[in-house]
Formats: sequence, C-alpha cells, structure tokens
Amino acid sequence: MQTKVLSVKMYVLGEWVSQEETFEVVDPQNNEVIARVPKTTREYARKVIDGAAETFYSISSWPTHERMKVLQRAADYIEKNHERYAYTIAREGSKTITEARGEVSRAVQTLRISGEEARRIKGETINFDQKEGSENRTGYYFRFPIGVVAAITPFNDPLNLVAHKVGPALAAGNPVVVKPASVTPLSALLLAEALDQAGVPRGFLSVITGAGRELGEELVTHPEVKMISFTGGVNAGDKIIDKAGRKKIGMELGSNSPVIVLNDADLHDAVKSTVSGAFSAAGQNCIGVQRVFIEQNLFDDFAALFAERTKELQMGDKLSEWTDMGPLINETEAKRVEEWVNEAVSEGARILQGGKREGAFYEPTVLVDVPVSCRLYYEEIFGPVVLLEEVESLQEAVSRANDVDYGLQAGIFTKNIDHAFYAVNHLHVGGVMVNDSSDYRIDEMPFGGVKQSGLGREGVAHSIQEMTEPRVVCIKLTQPWSV
Repeated sequence: MQTKVLSVKMYVLGEWVSQEETFEVVDPQNNEVIARVPKTTREYARKVIDGAAETFYSISSWPTHERMKVLQRAADYIEKNHERYAYTIAREGSKTITEARGEVSRAVQTLRISGEEARRIKGETINFDQKEGSENRTGYYFRFPIGVVAAITPFNDPLNLVAHKVGPALAAGNPVVVKPASVTPLSALLLAEALDQAGVPRGFLSVITGAGRELGEELVTHPEVKMISFTGGVNAGDKIIDKAGRKKIGMELGSNSPVIVLNDADLHDAVKSTVSGAFSAAGQNCIGVQRVFIEQNLFDDFAALFAERTKELQMGDKLSEWTDMGPLINETEAKRVEEWVNEAVSEGARILQGGKREGAFYEPTVLVDVPVSCRLYYEEIFGPVVLLEEVESLQEAVSRANDVDYGLQAGIFTKNIDHAFYAVNHLHVGGVMVNDSSDYRIDEMPFGGVKQSGLGREGVAHSIQEMTEPRVVCIKLTQPWSV
C-alpha cells in the first residue's frame, strides 16, 4: 500500500509556514515519496535572519531559568514521542529502526545536557591590582550570547546533530536558524515541534528548508549571522570559510578514522567493536572505522574473524527489528562507493567480503592490500567499507594512521598501558578511544578534529563556549580597599 505523502510546513520565527514551491523527501530504500517540504528562497532566508536578529536585539535578556525549562520540556516531549521520532529518522534516512531509536535517545540527552549547562555559563573575578597603580580597581568577566547562529546540518544524524547545534545555541541565549540537509529535513522539523511545544520564545528558532546552495549562501554571508556551525564535507567547508568573512566558525568535516589492534588485544572484543564501528548507519558516520592496522602475529586471525562477522550482518528493510544495515542515503552515493572499491581492486586490493551493490544498498565490504594511492585509502569513504592492513609494530601503525589529511578520532586495542599512551600522545586526532573503536562518543565530551577534520569543538559545554563571548567589567573605586 502506498504511504500517505505528508505536506510539511517550516518553522519560522515562531510560526509554521508553507511556501508555494515544494520538494519531495524520499525513502532511499525504495524511492517512495514520504513528504513534500517547502522550498524557500534566498530572499526569504534573508528575512528570517533579519527577524531572528531583531528578536535578539529587542529582548534585553532571556533568563537562564527559562532557557533551562524550555530545553528540558523539549527533551520530555521527544521522550514521550520516542517511536514517532525514530520512525521518521528511519524513513527519511539510512538508519535502521534500532539505530534510529538510539539517535532519539541521544538527542533527548543532548537537550537535557544543554539545559543543565545553561546554569554553568559563568565568568571569573580578575585581580586588577596585579598592576601597579590599580590597587583601587576590581572586576570580573562574564559570558554573553553572540547573536544569530546559523546551523547547517548533514543527513547522517538528522535529529541529534541538529540538537547538538540548537541546544547549545539556545542554552547560551542565541537565536538559531537551521538549514537541515535537503534529503532529511523532517527530523529537524520534529525538533522544532518539540521546542515549539516547550515554549521557545518567538524568533529564537527557525528551521528553513530548500536548496543548500541558495540558502547556505545567505546563512554564510548575512552580516547578522555571528557564528556558523557546520557539519559536512571538506569542500563545502572550504567554501564557507572563503565566503564567511569575520564570523566565528565551528566545523566538523569528516574523517578517515584509523583503529590499531595490537597482538595483546582481546581479539573478539576488537573484532566486535570494529565491525560495529565500520558498518553502523551503513558506514555513513564521520567517526566510523575505515582503516584497521593489525599487528602481524594477530593479522590472519583478526582478518578471518572480521570477515566472518561481517558476513553475518543482515542488510535489508530498515524498519525490521532484525536488520543490521540499511541502504546508503541514495543510489548515487552507493554508486560512488562501488566506483571507489572497483578502483582499489583494479590497483591490487582484494575483497574478503562484500563488494556488491543493488540500488542504494551496498554490501558491508572488507578489503586488504589496498594501495595507498587509492582514494579509498586516503579519502573519507562515508560508506560501508573497511580496510585491513598488517603492520610490524605500534610505531608503524601510528605513522600510517597519521598519513592522511584527516584527524577526527582513532581507536587502539591493547592491554599494555604504555602502548595505549604512546598512541594517545602520537596520534594526530581530536580523540583517542582506548579499547574501543573510533566511533565511540558521548554527547558531553569535546568533539572535533585536526587537519581537514574541522575547526573548534562541539559537545554541549564546548559549543556554548564557542557561542558566547567574554565581556570584561572593571570598576574603579573612589575609596581605597584598605581601611
């Protein structure tokens, strides 16, 4: 039976609005149209940003206790509607229903953390009398909201990655204008629904939908946008930097995440963790495992067990409780992954498992002997493909792990604390997970990378620091301190 196609409105400055022109949202599993969403223009986006800025300047302050309550009520609303949110994530994107439920739970946590962190936006006193002649001065600094935040979000975590930008922005007292990925806008609009029900003040949140090239241009260049928070590809990130001018920028731009498995590792734990880290969300995960470096005495056993466990993964209907992996976000992406794998095979790589495509589905794929000249080796695959490589030592593994222009997160499996700390100190990444694969994350930790992997850090408290500015207050007293 044909699914009923939803007609969805945008959330703009406290109102749910339509547009004359719309675009379709499709389920990548079967190309079925599931919704029609407003397709807005750059001119309209400009008016939205102007309205958000007007709201910011017209409200002298949004009290901390009110920000906390709104964020906690929004988390409560999502929790009460947990299955509806999960179903939406699964239908419009690549995640299985099980993975989607996990994302909803994380989004609830992100909003709750944001509400808690709102109370912890603090400053410090300053000892002005450290300078001679300033004995009669005292003061402090506090943090204040910067103004309109533009949030440009990707398709792979269409609810929680939006919450990671909206939650801290609102906690800090900033209006935020969200441009979600055009292939997965419904989850972002559901987040707006939760915050609307929670009582977010008019003008503090807008979710606008439409073409990224058109709306993104306005969000990046509009003078009233004071910070851009972007998650996406390196090329798009570079264009934003070129056009943004004097704005604060926070970016997470992906990775090519390595995991190191040493001879003393727990073999079964390492295989289980890295298989999950490589193929969750069909490999469309910025911290997903892409390269695994295994010490030579363990390599054959690891590779055999890894391929066997990969073969056991169930690929199919996203809404089935038994499915481990769904499709990629569209057939174009699946064809790109197929092209990269075929290119590697033509240059000498061997496929241990997988390597076949059907529509938007691409089998979880394991390769060995991938030449370092292949795109699959040095670029982000963003698909269900992992490379296994034999190394002679920890030092070689670290050197090869660093030999790409990305550095978001890495993992290492070892029982030797000295080896673990060697990796911690020498891997060029934003995070090292010891006895976990690279894709482990909690929503409060600082999250971000080095090299092409981004600028700044997310994670609620750290995002709030980026979305506020310090203001110094110095008071010259008319009477000296001493009596």
